[in-house]
Amino acid sequence: MSKKIDVSKFEKKMTIRNIEATDFDEIIEMQKLCFPNMEPWEIDHLQSHIDIFPEGQFCVEYDGKIIGSCSSLIINFDEYDDQHTWDEITDNGYITNHDPEGYNLYGIEVMVHPEYRRMKIGRRLYEVRKDLVRELNLKSIIIGGRIPNYFKFAKEMTPRQYVEEVTIHNIYDPVLTFQVMNGFTLKRINQNYLEDDRASLRYATLMEWNNIDYRTTSPKRQFKTSFPVRITTIQYEMKKISSFDDFAVQCEYYTDVAASYNSDFAVFPEIFTLQLLSFLPEKSPSLAIRRLTEFTEDYLDLFTHLAVKYNVNIVGGSHFVEEEGKIYNIAYLFRRDGTIEKQYKLHITPNERKFWGITGGNNVNVFDTDCGKVAIQICYDIEFPELARIAVDKGANIIFTPFCTDDRQGYLRVRYCSQARAIENQVYTVLSGTVGNLTDVENMDIQYAQSGIFSPSDFTFPRDGIVGEGQANIETVVVGDVDLEILRRNRRAGSVNQLRDRRHDIYQIHYKNK
Repeated sequence: MSKKIDVSKFEKKMTIRNIEATDFDEIIEMQKLCFPNMEPWEIDHLQSHIDIFPEGQFCVEYDGKIIGSCSSLIINFDEYDDQHTWDEITDNGYITNHDPEGYNLYGIEVMVHPEYRRMKIGRRLYEVRKDLVRELNLKSIIIGGRIPNYFKFAKEMTPRQYVEEVTIHNIYDPVLTFQVMNGFTLKRINQNYLEDDRASLRYATLMEWNNIDYRTTSPKRQFKTSFPVRITTIQYEMKKISSFDDFAVQCEYYTDVAASYNSDFAVFPEIFTLQLLSFLPEKSPSLAIRRLTEFTEDYLDLFTHLAVKYNVNIVGGSHFVEEEGKIYNIAYLFRRDGTIEKQYKLHITPNERKFWGITGGNNVNVFDTDCGKVAIQICYDIEFPELARIAVDKGANIIFTPFCTDDRQGYLRVRYCSQARAIENQVYTVLSGTVGNLTDVENMDIQYAQSGIFSPSDFTFPRDGIVGEGQANIETVVVGDVDLEILRRNRRAGSVNQLRDRRHDIYQIHYKNK
């Protein structure tokens, strides 16, 4: 009697999934085989892809091996020149120009391992792209396609003639024929599209597949002449109080002020919860901080309630929190829908380390809000330009900086760096600082602050790059409107363009924690 056959040993599973960092080496080696005369991806390119638009990067895994992949980004194609190049449409391969509010998925590469062709791997990748376009309700897929057999016919045909012959199937081209068979139609032919594509003589066909299921009623896709976001930044006075309830009254007062101006964000300063130490008897700074962490749940409950009650997103300054025996300086974002996010302070000052034993965090976070993507960089962190660049590459339009400085020199370090980050990254920055004195609290000596809201420096922004600023060293608020649509246009067509003009070929930032 014959044995039952174990079919599992014959199985070779094929999976289409999003690309992960562990796939990078295989993808680069595959690319060298697919395009031997062209420059392959670098690790930083692929890392940028999955940081910025992970759902748009796919690979095919067959029996544990990567045998195909494709990369893409979202753009609003109307904003680009008809004769754009591959470098322009992809920001030199880093896709930092990815626009989540765009209309079109732009495919920047598809490749299939030479040993696994004729298995419809490319078709599977094209289909998963189409599924993504339907899911995200995008208008179309646009691709700049190579014509790698054109060099064989260049002496007898113009690029247009060659494309026409391929389109009616008189000539076979491995790329263009495939695209036509997959429902793509020709829009035009671009010159000098890909610098190292010698086989195509640097020509490319601009092809489009239209999503017939596109819904024009999608609220995400409405054209905006402006996208104003109102911010109230609070210059908070540190004064003696007798209970947590006193603290809550002061916080609610300012939240109410922000709401009365119809603000989208209310921003409190760094470690302003140290005011709670003014009614505690503990004088040792390190022990007092441990006592302060006991108020964490009350603090979280208070600001969650205020954000929902007053319908305003609150950057809750920062607060010392104990986690697994260590003390962290954490800024919380309290959304007006009741959800909470947090950002650890990454760079700890010598004073924080010496007197309070604070530990630094490890991640640069960017948060989605109903007013776009934002980041929080606490005080000293804004003085490290790499952090702002990472946040903006992740999509941040506003960087909030709660701070606490004791003298004018410390304040100016924070201020000048905040304004520099706004210019370098074409982003809005917001400062919120503490004033007043806590005479009974050790290591909270004097305070110096002048809170403000800052913009890039160009014609469409305020003359000095200052949306609003308060008077130094008094208890007050600053209210100002920033316009995210103006920011978007400035990033696209400003007098200068610091984001798009970066020289990725000679320098780049490698962010280790993803």
